[in-house]
Amino acid sequence: MATAAAKGRVLPLLAVAAALAAALLYRAPFSKSMGGEGCSLLPHDHFWIASERVVTLGRVGPAAVEVKAGLINAITVGDYRSFLLRRPVVDYGDAVIMPGLIDVHAHLDEPGRVEWEGFSTGTRAAAAGGITTLVDMPLNSHPSTVSEETLKLKVDAAKDKLYVDVGFWGGLVPENALNPSALESLLNAGVLGLKSFMCPSGINDFPMTNSTHIEEGLVTLAKYKRPLLIHAERIPDDQIEDGLDGELDPKAYMTYLKSRPPAWEEAAIRDLQRAMKDTEVGGRSEGAHIHIVHLSDSKTSLGLLKDAKQNGARVSIETCPHYLAFSAEEIPDGDTRFKCAPPIRDSTNRDNLWEALLDGHIDMLSSDHSPSAPDLKLMEEGNFLRAWGGISSLQFVLPVTWSYGKKYGISLNQLASWWSERPAMLSGLKKKGAILPGYHADIVVWKPEAQFHLDDSHAVYHKHRNISAYLGRQLSGKVLSTFVGGNLVFAEDKHAKAACGAPILAK
Repeated sequence: MATAAAKGRVLPLLAVAAALAAALLYRAPFSKSMGGEGCSLLPHDHFWIASERVVTLGRVGPAAVEVKAGLINAITVGDYRSFLLRRPVVDYGDAVIMPGLIDVHAHLDEPGRVEWEGFSTGTRAAAAGGITTLVDMPLNSHPSTVSEETLKLKVDAAKDKLYVDVGFWGGLVPENALNPSALESLLNAGVLGLKSFMCPSGINDFPMTNSTHIEEGLVTLAKYKRPLLIHAERIPDDQIEDGLDGELDPKAYMTYLKSRPPAWEEAAIRDLQRAMKDTEVGGRSEGAHIHIVHLSDSKTSLGLLKDAKQNGARVSIETCPHYLAFSAEEIPDGDTRFKCAPPIRDSTNRDNLWEALLDGHIDMLSSDHSPSAPDLKLMEEGNFLRAWGGISSLQFVLPVTWSYGKKYGISLNQLASWWSERPAMLSGLKKKGAILPGYHADIVVWKPEAQFHLDDSHAVYHKHRNISAYLGRQLSGKVLSTFVGGNLVFAEDKHAKAACGAPILAK
């Protein structure tokens, strides 16, 4: 066939699907796992993608990446155009080719609360945002994932609904924390690790744990070399539960901010000091790993965690884009879209979080995508004290991180570390998180310079677009294409017709 591909030309993006379908040098039969009308917007399983800006091998520069049977087969660094003569290639010009994002903290709420979010809508939003792997939290779905049986319900509910790969955290709760056989059953069933709350979670079947539960759970986790993720807020013993004067305005954001002060995070971290020490070499739970989710307090709490790390504890820390993008001073009273726990703090705290992230004291980023049915946000009432807390953000985390990070001088390599490499390490995904031979072909292609406005005309794939605090923002960084296991699952504002992402279960 005398086509552009057969003659050795580099194909422009807009012509790729038609040209490669007609003139592939590497033919493969159609199947659900190879695309066409199914899993991929490109009907093949062997191809090259190339760009002037490929993030690989610790560098950013010209390169071509060979994808074969769902894996990265080879990488050619440098002037790829002469090397790729007579090979079909998707040339993305100067767009960035980067490892797909791995979001280790998302609530997809299925089964049981699909009216909040679900696997289909949540993973479509993820794919549109360049996220190629999610790890789903064990609560907000019903029942919570706290046993082998409830994990099976979760996996069954995900069948044929995943546009990206999805792993699962299990829950550490009082009923299983002191029961090693129950925890081992859950871990053997395939959860990637466990999650616990040190304060009320807001979900009835996911009660809070204390430091004793955590210390005992870590002993079991140490045998499996899997992490314990901890929501580190604890109401100090000397503080009444609401901590507020009853006459304060519940619509005022500052009222909510005062209701969950940094002292809550500090109290939890101090309570964890013995557990963190247990993870040191020679400790009772050596081999276990404590991961602090969505850190908000950049002062005392962060300082305590830095000390624990320096003393040899196995501790890692995440924060979230909403703590890096917003500040308490700018949140309008009554706008409950911004309610989350821990809360968004002041602009000085935000700058300090950025500094800690850039200096490596905070290890990674996650979305903490925590949606709900719109009526639970009480947007008309505007009561911060009663509204459901959670930021709806899954589709936007890449452009948000880039847009707000530019002023701090973040790099593409740092983005790949925070959103891909380190999350993969935390969740034990050894062949994800980097563009390297033998790794899964999980890739995002995006234009950092492309600006867009999150207005009413912008396509949003979350279950409920109106509850996102990012609506109305001007952002930079448009996702062009997302590949999951070599399948082009999202391109040019279109998803593949079939949902062929895989559930991930630990072995």
